[in-house]
Parts: sequence; structure tokens; C-alpha cells
Amino acid sequence: MSGTPIRALAEIQARAARTSRYQRRVHHERPRPAERPVIRLWLPLTALFLLLSPFAFLLLIVAVFVPWPRGVSPLDAVLTVGRVLMSLGGTEIDVQAPDALVRLKIV
Repeated sequence: MSGTPIRALAEIQARAARTSRYQRRVHHERPRPAERPVIRLWLPLTALFLLLSPFAFLLLIVAVFVPWPRGVSPLDAVLTVGRVLMSLGGTEIDVQAPDALVRLKIV
């Protein structure tokens, strides 16, 4: 600091302006991600299969009496749907909402 108090004040203000410009530039270059809550859910397929199994048997009984186009077997159709559902195990689904991040894991 040299000279008069007015000159010293001008130097302090100039230094503050340089510092604030640098801080604004650094913060604009690397924006900080917004902290959103993460909601983790899991869906056990075994329990779901146990709950839905009576309906699958009813559907199979109904499917036997309904005529199927192009020679598709009702048993093959039910088994194919079961195979698709069984292959879902281990699937992880991420849903990004504006307020939260939802992660669903199918077990």
C-alpha cells in the first residue's frame, strides 16, 4: 500500500474485483451438480410370481379353449411369457426426475 488512503482503497477494490472475477469464472467453468435425493427400490420377482401364479393357471385354462391363430400353442405362449419374466432378474432401471433419482432393481 502506497500513498494516500484513497489510492490504497482503489488498490483493495481492484484486487477484490480480480478475485471475484476469478472465482466467478472458476465456478462457471465447473458447475456443481445439484444434490438430489436417491430413492432405491427393489422388486423381488419370486414373491411376485407366487402372487400371480393362480392367475397364470386360470389364464392357461382359458387359453386352451380360445382358438389361436396361425397354430400357436397356448402352452408355448405361456412358457414364453414366463421365460421373458424370468430373464428380467438383475435388471436395474434408473429414472431421473427433476426432484429425485429413482433406482429400481429387479431381483
